[in-house]
Amino acid sequence: MPLLLLDLDNTLVDREGAFRMWGTRFLSEISAPPYDIDWLVDADADGLTSRWDLADAIRDRYRLRNSVVDLVEELHEGQIEATRLDPMVGAALRIAAEAGWVPVIVTNGETRQQEAKIRRTGLDRFVADWVVSQEVDCRKPNPRIFEIAAERARMRLRGAWMIGDSPEADIGGATTIGIPSVWIHRGRQWTERRFGPTRIVEGAIQAVAAVLAADPPHRMAR
Repeated sequence: MPLLLLDLDNTLVDREGAFRMWGTRFLSEISAPPYDIDWLVDADADGLTSRWDLADAIRDRYRLRNSVVDLVEELHEGQIEATRLDPMVGAALRIAAEAGWVPVIVTNGETRQQEAKIRRTGLDRFVADWVVSQEVDCRKPNPRIFEIAAERARMRLRGAWMIGDSPEADIGGATTIGIPSVWIHRGRQWTERRFGPTRIVEGAIQAVAAVLAADPPHRMAR
């Protein structure tokens, strides 16, 4: 039974949509113009901007009296509360498990926030385990984080697939460890010339289907 390695944000859950949902509410609460959501999304940079730096930028732009600590907490909690799991994604993971795959989440980010998303959305019911970069002091695309994922599932990386939306972290990481991958394009074009995904799809449901169609695992005899 092979591993199915899965990214979390903008793969299994719509992080961008959750951030926009939180941002729209937050801007309304501080009486900022609704169109500032575009600035907020750009400043967030798909979560790559440090929460402390983003909190500083928000505080300066709107001249808020809130402390940076309070704003960072708002960013954390607001993102978690706004995150949802598409029931069809859960169904796809269940189908993959029933077909013999072992789903394990491999995500970069802060342990508290990423684990809260996994548990709050119910993703923990559909995966065998997860690895968060902060917890193991190792980030994708470093091969070690994928090795840790395999160790937690008590499996080998041989025969595994990786699904994710990040060209460097997910697809680059998969390339480094020599496994096939599915890239979730989110409306983008693939531009990296050093490596490329095995498949390119629109979303997580299509990604799981692509893996099942490309490389059906052999069930263990009972």
